[in-house]
Amino acid sequence: MSTPLVRAENIVKVYPDGTVALRGVTLEIRGGEVLGLLGENGAGKTTLMKIVSGLLQPTRGKLYVNGREVRFTMPAQALRMGIGMVHQHIPLVHNFTGIENILLGLKGVRVEEAWKKLQELMKQTGLKVRLDVPVEDLSLGERQRIEILKMLFRGVNVLILDEPTTNLTPLETRDLFKLLRQLASEGKAIVFISHKIKEVMQVTDRVVVLRKGRVVGRLRTRETTPKELASLMVGREVVFTYPPKKPVERVEDLLVVKDLWVTDDLGRQAVRGVSFTLRSGEILGIAGVEGNGQRELVEALTGLRRVDRGRVYFRGDDVTNADPAKLSFKGLVHIPEDRKNYGLILSMTVLENVLLGLHRYPQFLKAGLVIDWGKVAEHAKELIRKFEIVVRSLKSPARSLSGGNQQKLIVARELSKKPSVIIAAHPTRGLDVASTQFVRNLLIELRNRGIGVLLISSDLDEVLDLSDRMAIMYEGRFLALKPTREYTLQEIGLLMGGVGA
Repeated sequence: MSTPLVRAENIVKVYPDGTVALRGVTLEIRGGEVLGLLGENGAGKTTLMKIVSGLLQPTRGKLYVNGREVRFTMPAQALRMGIGMVHQHIPLVHNFTGIENILLGLKGVRVEEAWKKLQELMKQTGLKVRLDVPVEDLSLGERQRIEILKMLFRGVNVLILDEPTTNLTPLETRDLFKLLRQLASEGKAIVFISHKIKEVMQVTDRVVVLRKGRVVGRLRTRETTPKELASLMVGREVVFTYPPKKPVERVEDLLVVKDLWVTDDLGRQAVRGVSFTLRSGEILGIAGVEGNGQRELVEALTGLRRVDRGRVYFRGDDVTNADPAKLSFKGLVHIPEDRKNYGLILSMTVLENVLLGLHRYPQFLKAGLVIDWGKVAEHAKELIRKFEIVVRSLKSPARSLSGGNQQKLIVARELSKKPSVIIAAHPTRGLDVASTQFVRNLLIELRNRGIGVLLISSDLDEVLDLSDRMAIMYEGRFLALKPTREYTLQEIGLLMGGVGA
C-alpha cells in the first residue's frame, strides 16, 4: 500500500490532572478515503485529532506526515503541511465577514485574488456561502462552510471534521456528505469524527473505533453493521429495539402553553408566540437547529426564566412564572441540558445530589421534619443499580463522575419523582449507546403509563424515533406541529432551515 498521508504511532496523552485520554493509539490516514473515527464521548477521538492537527502535543508517541516524522507545537505548523481541522464549535470572529475570517492570519494575500479563488472553490465544491456579510448574521451551517473553505483555501490534503453534523439541518447534512465524497474522490483524506453510527455508515469508507483511549476496531464500512459498531463502542452487545407504544385509557391536557413570548440573556426575543398542548400518554418532540429558542422555552416552562407574555397551564392551574421547586413538587420535572449549572451541585456528594428536589418528599423524612439518610441511601443505591451509574462511593463528590454518569444521575433522580410531565432537554447527551437506548426506552415506557413527555433534542433521529407529534422550531416560532408520521425528511430539512418561515 502507498505511504499514508498521516500516521500516528503509539500515541499516549495524559492531561495535567492525571486523566489518561489516549493509551497507545496507532492510526493511518490515507488519501482518497473518508475515515470514520467512531467512539462515545470521552473515548479520545477529538484528543487524537487535536494532536494530529497540532493543537495538542502527545505525552508519548510519534507522528509522521508523508513518511517523515514531525513534531507540531501549534496548528499553523500542521496547516503548512496540509492538515486542517474544523472543530465542533467553530472559532470564527463573529463581527468579521466570511472572507475576513478566511484570510485572517495570512500574509501577502491580495483580497481581489483571494475573492476570485474562493469563488472558483465554491463553484468546484458547491459550498455556496455569503462571504461579504458578518459571520454573526449567518446560520451555523453557513459558518461551517466558511471554515471548510478556509481549510481548502489553504490547500489542505487532510481535512478533519469534529462532529460536523451537530448544528446542521438534514438537507445541509446531505450536502456535506456529498462534498466529503467529492473531496475524497479528488485524493484528499477526510477524517469524520462522530458518535453517530448511522452517519458513519452513510459516508465513510473505513472505520476506526475508540473506547476509553484505545483502538478496539478497524473495519471497512461495507463489511460491518451498526450492531457490530455499537458493540465495539460500548464493549458489549447492544440491541436496538423500542417498546411498542400503547394507547392510554384516559387522555388529559397536562401542559397548555398559550402565545408564549420569552427574552434571552441579551434582551432579544427568543420565543415568539409559541402555543401548544402536551397530552397524557404522548411524547411531543421539538426539533430544530440549536439556538432557535429551545433553551429559553424550556427555562420559561420550568420557572427558570421569566415569561414576558402569554400563559402556561399545568393540569388546569396557571403556573406562569411559578417557582421551579413548586412545579417539581406538583409533578412537572425537568431534565436540563446544562447538567453542571442546573442539574447538579458538583461540590456535593452523589448522595446529596440524589436528594435534590426530593428533600420535601414524606418517604425521605422522619416525623415529617428530619431527613432519613438511610432511606435516601437505599434510594440512591437502587438508582445507581438500575441506571448502571459508575460511581466510587455515595460520598464521592458529583464532580468526580464522568460527564455521562453525571447525566445518568440527573435522569435517574428526576424520573424517580413519579412525575406527570417530563420536560427532557437533550436527555441522552453524553451517554453511551447502551445508556442512550435505556433512557429512550424508559421515556416510551413512561409515556405508555400516561405521562406526558416534552422532548427537546438536537438529535433528529431521537425526535423522530420517540415522538408521537413533532414541532419544528425556527427563530423562536413553531413552523409546524403535527403527528410525526406526517412529515417527510425533506419537509423537516426545509423547515429547520427556515423555509416557510
